[in-house]
Amino acid sequence: MPAPLLVLGSAVSVQSGSALAKSLFQTLGPPGVVFLRLLFGTILLCLATRPRPRNWTRHQVILAAALGTTLACLNLTFYEAIARTPLGIAVALEFVGPLAVAVVGSRRALDLLWVVLAGGAVALLAQGGGYGGSTLGVALSLLAGGFWAVYIVLGVRIGRTYRSNSVLFPAMATGSLWLLPWGTLGAGSHLLEPRLLLEALGVGALSSAIPWTLELTAMRYVSARVFGILVSLTPAVAAVSGFVLLGQRLRPLAWTALALVIVASAGALRERSEPMPPEA
Repeated sequence: MPAPLLVLGSAVSVQSGSALAKSLFQTLGPPGVVFLRLLFGTILLCLATRPRPRNWTRHQVILAAALGTTLACLNLTFYEAIARTPLGIAVALEFVGPLAVAVVGSRRALDLLWVVLAGGAVALLAQGGGYGGSTLGVALSLLAGGFWAVYIVLGVRIGRTYRSNSVLFPAMATGSLWLLPWGTLGAGSHLLEPRLLLEALGVGALSSAIPWTLELTAMRYVSARVFGILVSLTPAVAAVSGFVLLGQRLRPLAWTALALVIVASAGALRERSEPMPPEA
């Protein structure tokens, strides 16, 4: 399959997982869904990689704990955001984080244009943007973008120091432990319902296992510039997924804001020297 289709398939899988997660919020709550997603991911990674804690160094444990804490915060704030805001809008606002990583420290005048475009999109969406969302949803989406930026910085550092799979298991285990009290309190006795557990497992597969596999395969065949441009289409995929799977309709002003984010992200990410790590 051509690499662009792999990246597109990854984006569709992630946003389908987000839509499925949103359907579980009423019974499990966002903390419960995030907790189960990380918990199932931890179990699957344990079975697949067979980690050996005795071989972990102190530095490795510290980095894994930092990454796991970031994963927990990123997923929790994003799921709380899509509980209050249309999926496409939340993803567009969240993309401000990776865009900031792409342009920070840059001295090129062109990067200022991407910042202005992204700022204009945020301003439109923060004032309502014709989509009927909440101010809290906007704030949580932007906060999730901040955690995504931290995740990228940590992920690049860890990737240069250790094999990624050696750190991902303890990281996800740490995230699961952080969310254990909120997840169990929010979901309550629903955590014992087999149907809901199966659907939560589906969220983990659609949002993590499948897209990461597709993206890692695509990265073998495309440059970082092309990969960044393809990933920048994620807000549009999220908006379409929200419409098809959740019936979320966006007005022209919201679509204009989405277009601004896509152009800004494509412009900034196409100059990155490395592919952007996949969304958690």
